[in-house]
Amino acid sequence: MKIAVIGATGWIGSTIVGEALAQGHQVIAISREVVPTDNSNVVVRPLDLLATVGLKEAVLGADIVISAIGGRAAGNHEIVVNTAQRLLDELPQLGIARLLWVGGAGSLITSSGESLLSSPNFPPEYKDEAIAQGQALDVFKNTQSELDWVFVSPAAQIFPGERTGTYRVGGDQLLLDTQGNSTISVQDYAKALVDEAQNSVYHRQRIGIAY
Repeated sequence: MKIAVIGATGWIGSTIVGEALAQGHQVIAISREVVPTDNSNVVVRPLDLLATVGLKEAVLGADIVISAIGGRAAGNHEIVVNTAQRLLDELPQLGIARLLWVGGAGSLITSSGESLLSSPNFPPEYKDEAIAQGQALDVFKNTQSELDWVFVSPAAQIFPGERTGTYRVGGDQLLLDTQGNSTISVQDYAKALVDEAQNSVYHRQRIGIAY
């Protein structure tokens, strides 16, 4: 496949790029600032999500788009919701039928029936981003679009680790392991995304990834 990754230079985005290449795919690496590469399987293209043009040129030739933007680095959380709406509106017109969205964990439902964001121990430095991702999820659920999207939430804790090749897939409920923890390495989260890009198991829904 030819996988376009928006936010390809970010922490999660760059890990997704590496996983896609490791699984034998070609990558269109899209970011605001172009980072040159000598990898023949990577095409680098610029895109400023604050601009109203450029998406068509950025994703040209892609079979699927993975969006890995958070807004925290840019200090602009509105970009998350606006980009979700833009991709829903524009990608079908560009001949791209499928989008995987790197979502947040804050809107996942805990065993108490409340969102993770509502829990007293939710880190305040991630709150604005979590709110924006929750709003983006609402946009996906409430917008009529031909786009086949999947909102992929990581576990409560996502961290640099190792690629074990194992993970579980859930839905709106926060996944916990036998010790009551919700964790995933960014490497295994990226594997789950690329696996879903290949296998197309889930459609127009949120899924959660955790050990």
